[in-house]
Amino acid sequence: MTLAQPPVAPAPVPRRMPAPESHDLLGLVRDLIRREIRPVAAEEEAAGTFPRELFSRLSATGLLALPYPERFGGGDQPYEVYLQVLEELGAARLTVGLGVSVHTLACHALAAFGTDEQRAWHLPQMLGGGLLGAYCLSEPQSGSDAAGLRTRARREGDEWVLSGTKAWITHGGIADFYTVLARTGGEGPRGVTAFLVPGGARGLTAAAPERKMGMGGSPTAQLHFDEVRVADARRIGEEGQGFAIAMAALDSGRLGIAACAVGVAQAALDEALAFTTGRRQFGRPVADFQGLRFMLADMATQIEAGRALYLAAARLRDAGEPFGQQAAMAKLFCTDMAMRVTTDAVQLLGGYGYTADFPVERYLREAKVLQIVEGTNQIQRAVIARHLVGPEQR
Repeated sequence: MTLAQPPVAPAPVPRRMPAPESHDLLGLVRDLIRREIRPVAAEEEAAGTFPRELFSRLSATGLLALPYPERFGGGDQPYEVYLQVLEELGAARLTVGLGVSVHTLACHALAAFGTDEQRAWHLPQMLGGGLLGAYCLSEPQSGSDAAGLRTRARREGDEWVLSGTKAWITHGGIADFYTVLARTGGEGPRGVTAFLVPGGARGLTAAAPERKMGMGGSPTAQLHFDEVRVADARRIGEEGQGFAIAMAALDSGRLGIAACAVGVAQAALDEALAFTTGRRQFGRPVADFQGLRFMLADMATQIEAGRALYLAAARLRDAGEPFGQQAAMAKLFCTDMAMRVTTDAVQLLGGYGYTADFPVERYLREAKVLQIVEGTNQIQRAVIARHLVGPEQR
């Protein structure tokens, strides 16, 4: 296959105007992206480099703490604003956007269900002390069937002893703390309890990172718990409450994935617009051909629909209203949309889109994982249907 030299891309297409309350914050985030994230994103992803120092800076500037209370070191920002920040980070580099979302998810259990003493002791360091978190629910034999987890915790005096294996853990092996769901009682969701486990706990080891088709800079690994001892003071919530805690966290986490998906899709559209308006074929810009113009119009419309959906769900959450159904809808729609948009972006760039010289092939590979994490999109459909017609009859 012989390709001509790629055209010089014009200036980036202007982005939407942020909501007034997030204008200054998003300006700071975009400046950080321009200086520190975008220039090295392609190189570090190709090399499989995790930007640990960047996450320390994000922590120091408060960007790992946005939706949590100020009294515990959080930013006291509405979820609507936090998600817009995630979208920007996801557009620049999904490893960063998804990493912030996972860290926020890992803090949720303690912030929402911990005691006042636990929150005062742990949250300031978790939110602004340079620490990085991970969330441990999935296991090799229980991905979508989260209630079937087998990692066990038995009580010995004032300690719990954890044994088992967790799988598909983002930041596995490099996190400073893990929110871990383990079985303390009988089978099913009522026998699960949540724990806050230090990353350096004795008996906790990580397997080699998974070899993935995308997000090479974000480590994903199994974690092995070999008689890991955790003080009862690190138990979150009541015994047997862990599954409810996990599901509450996932409702919020799904919105984070939706926002990241919109970011990836927006980045792909921006690249496709720059290419098709700058490249000429048959004496005119490629973007002048009606078939391609319609593709671009459809891509932009789908992105705006996804953005509106995740923001609407965030407003429900900010108002204290139920939002689980809308979170599942947002995760489902936005991630399926990102897959379509990134596929079309590769097509619009033609042969260039299939090369690593342009980022759209990376966006396509990254979009795929978003249809899987935080509950596959088949699970999202089951969640939505359950809200509509009730539990399945067995």
